[in-house]
Amino acid sequence: MVACRMEKTFEEHQPVLLEEVINHLTIKTDGIYIDATFGRGGHSQNILKQLGPSGHLFAFDQDPEAVAYAEKTFADDRRFKIFHAAFSKLQALLTAEGYAGKIDGILFDLGVSSPQLDNPNRGFSFMRTGNLDMRMDTSQGEDAKEWLSKIPEKELADVLWSLGEERFSRRIAHAIVAAREEAPITTTKQLADIIAKAVPTREKGKNPATRSFQAIRIAVNRELDELEQGLQQAFELLKVGGRLLVISFHSLEDRLVKHFIQKKERSGEIPARMPIKQQDLDPPLLKRVGRAIKPSEKEIAKNPRARSAVLRIAEKQP
Repeated sequence: MVACRMEKTFEEHQPVLLEEVINHLTIKTDGIYIDATFGRGGHSQNILKQLGPSGHLFAFDQDPEAVAYAEKTFADDRRFKIFHAAFSKLQALLTAEGYAGKIDGILFDLGVSSPQLDNPNRGFSFMRTGNLDMRMDTSQGEDAKEWLSKIPEKELADVLWSLGEERFSRRIAHAIVAAREEAPITTTKQLADIIAKAVPTREKGKNPATRSFQAIRIAVNRELDELEQGLQQAFELLKVGGRLLVISFHSLEDRLVKHFIQKKERSGEIPARMPIKQQDLDPPLLKRVGRAIKPSEKEIAKNPRARSAVLRIAEKQP
């Protein structure tokens, strides 16, 4: 019975921008690759199809369910290994394996996977009543209900504004703090209802809790801090000519990725009005590969969750 449920989950999960990812990884049969966000293995499965017997794929995920799924699904494939770890552990774990500076391609597919969204007990979605958890790694750390129970009102408002770009952040923070004084906030429906009552106007086609849920999830999981560390560690792991691919789903992530690539690319630029020759500067460390890629209308029609995805690609320079 367990195997059947897992097989169904795999079929239902649709990896975003799959064709574009496989094409731009430029996979070599004997190459070494990292899927930094395994999820339910859609990208990993297709990377493995391109690898020969001497190729390797290392996967990472914080979610114990994803790790268990990977260990079961790819148990017989010696080319594959998964780590139960966050982005901030990429470099240490791959260096220990002896692959520092030897990686041909690294993929980050950010955000929440479909199985996580569809499971109400994970607490990521306001569409169903569930436990207010929101942790990527359910085996450790503070969950959303604990976090919300003690964060000061001003700090909460700042999080909603900076991480969710929520214009009613102060109203919502005040409403949450007032509500928790009456009774603990323990379910997604409780939180969504509190937010809905606090918001005076509605964005067309968007639930009023969308931005706040995003902000709280990012804060609970320290997602931007982890991404910043992960990108730098991925850069260190790549070999010259190796490719970094990042799929993001909202502007905060995409902006961070874009700025990271630009910073590495601009190391060879001459500052304005400085009497410096081009040959005296350090060469660029990364080079953008094409423009940002977005899903086609056909993909969005098949998988509406892909609509906000943006893929950026960069290549490590000599």
